[in-house]
Amino acid sequence: MPHGTHGPHGAHGRKPTAGERWTAFKNSPFLPATVLVFILAIAAGLFAGSYTYSMANPTPRHIPTGVVGEHPSARGEKFVQGMEKSLSASLSLHTYDTYGEARNAMDEQKIFAIMRESPKGVELDLSGASGSSVAQLLAQAAPQVGKGVGVPVSVKDLKPLAKGDPRGLALFYISLAAVIIGFVGAIQLSVQARALNPAERIAYTIAYSLVGAFAIAAVVDWWLGALDLPFVHSWLILAFTMFTSGMVFTMFNTLLGRWAMIPTWGVMVLLGNPSSGGAVSWPLLPSVLGHIGQWLPPGASVNAQHTAVYFRGHQHLFPYLVLAVWALVSCSVFWIWRHRHPGGRGRVPTHATAP
Repeated sequence: MPHGTHGPHGAHGRKPTAGERWTAFKNSPFLPATVLVFILAIAAGLFAGSYTYSMANPTPRHIPTGVVGEHPSARGEKFVQGMEKSLSASLSLHTYDTYGEARNAMDEQKIFAIMRESPKGVELDLSGASGSSVAQLLAQAAPQVGKGVGVPVSVKDLKPLAKGDPRGLALFYISLAAVIIGFVGAIQLSVQARALNPAERIAYTIAYSLVGAFAIAAVVDWWLGALDLPFVHSWLILAFTMFTSGMVFTMFNTLLGRWAMIPTWGVMVLLGNPSSGGAVSWPLLPSVLGHIGQWLPPGASVNAQHTAVYFRGHQHLFPYLVLAVWALVSCSVFWIWRHRHPGGRGRVPTHATAP
């Protein structure tokens, strides 16, 4: 070798093997960043797909409908068959002895419409508040079907939506806000207040849930006037939703660490919100989504809020139990395995005394 020229010396001059390069890549920030690129791409596609699948072309399947008196007469049967043919769906008929019983069933949200016959024809009473999309379909189809089968039809909305919310979406949006801010708040606690101990983390989740829910209710009711909320009731439902959503993320963060956002987003947004019945009434959702949505926090929140606003005095326990179970399970998992949570203030180790 010519004088003054120095060749590679030892391991420093050796070209790294494929295994060594892979090990270096695994230990660098480039691996999680690369994985995140693909996760975000998949999440974007699934997000668009889940909402398009459930909301782009809502189709009725079974519409619970009350019938006053005995089974429909020949004229009534003709109208029912015409409606089912027009809607490409079945009217699931429930008979009631009196109109008062049928009206109570509507307030309990067991039926979406009441059909009764009169000497003049058929009267169809709807409940826009039970589901604006279902009511709109029935209101459009009934007069046309009546004309086609020769049965005069009169349509009336017994439970119209609020004037500031003609499409019935405001409750869906405030519940969506509570869900998203709920787990975003938990994410920010993990980033900005990482040193919080478990009890402190739960306490601050309760705190931002109460304050955030108050802000949502105040803006929608007091400022915009879109809804006439039973303020305290709606506020507490929103706070319960935010707390549950925040603790769901905290639970997954305890179990999965930095990848906690994946199952949280999947359960609360990709699956929970499209199936909640807030934007599209459950009879128009794909049947599987319509059933699953009732058992997830977003659907429970919409259900509780919807009844509190439009059907006061007919509140159901089920949606509150759903929220309570999700919150209790999330808090229990977090508390039992709190030593695995990436936050908290660690204990000072006890050092052995030198001999």
